[in-house]
Amino acid sequence: MSASSEPASSDVGGAPWEHVNRPGWLHRTWQVLRPIFERSLAIVLFLLAWELAPRLDLINRTFLPPFSEVVVHGVQFAATGELFVHIGVSLSRALGGFFLGVATAIPLGLLLAWYAPLERYFNPLLQLLRQTNPVSLFPVFILFFGVGYATKVAIIYWVVVWPILLGTMAGVKYVDPALVKYARSLSLSKWQLFSKVIIPSTIPSLITGMRLAATYSFLMLVISEMIGASSGLGFLVTNAQYVLSIHLLYVAVIVIALLGITANYLLVKLETRLTSWKGHVSGDERF
Repeated sequence: MSASSEPASSDVGGAPWEHVNRPGWLHRTWQVLRPIFERSLAIVLFLLAWELAPRLDLINRTFLPPFSEVVVHGVQFAATGELFVHIGVSLSRALGGFFLGVATAIPLGLLLAWYAPLERYFNPLLQLLRQTNPVSLFPVFILFFGVGYATKVAIIYWVVVWPILLGTMAGVKYVDPALVKYARSLSLSKWQLFSKVIIPSTIPSLITGMRLAATYSFLMLVISEMIGASSGLGFLVTNAQYVLSIHLLYVAVIVIALLGITANYLLVKLETRLTSWKGHVSGDERF
């Protein structure tokens, strides 16, 4: 009987550097840093390109200043305290519309998906309203609510409510039939079936809808604050354009992006906590 002269490896198909013998501490350090490296590499390369392109005259720095200059202007503006005022105003509007959408869309979605006759009657109307462009409704909201806080919350609510509503309904409709059959075999009441099986199974789809809604809320926030607003990040973008402060414009854009990333991160963490019964899901599987 012949034995292979090459050592067996359990990491078949892995990256070549994973088969290199390394000291224990180096291997452990790499295992800790590897996820950070993999997730940040593309961003670092993007920011490096942003920094170098204007400095090498590949892009007119009047339109796109180096990233480091934008950061410096952002820090200086934040030091005055004015940036945080705009952030607070925008967050109050975005969160107001978002939580109002959550408070109405989740109960309505559960009700329509649980009682099929209600969905048959209301679904055509909901589909019609969902297809209405929110920007085209802006003048209508202004007529009803003026140009103040209520209008901005209302328009954000309009774009938020639909993904949450549809996500909730989809979660109820596509619950694993095997779970429902097993629950009924235990002679659970309708309320027990709904609270112990349907609602927990709906959470992943619901959170997905909330993540989409959070993204839409920040998009519509900028649009709403560009009209009839004297504060907020959207106003900051418009005002920077008028006064030709290109650095401040990019500061506002970056802050809006960071707020969106933070909202998405928090919702992912919420889903992980609420669906702990499903077991751990690695980052590679989630994305």
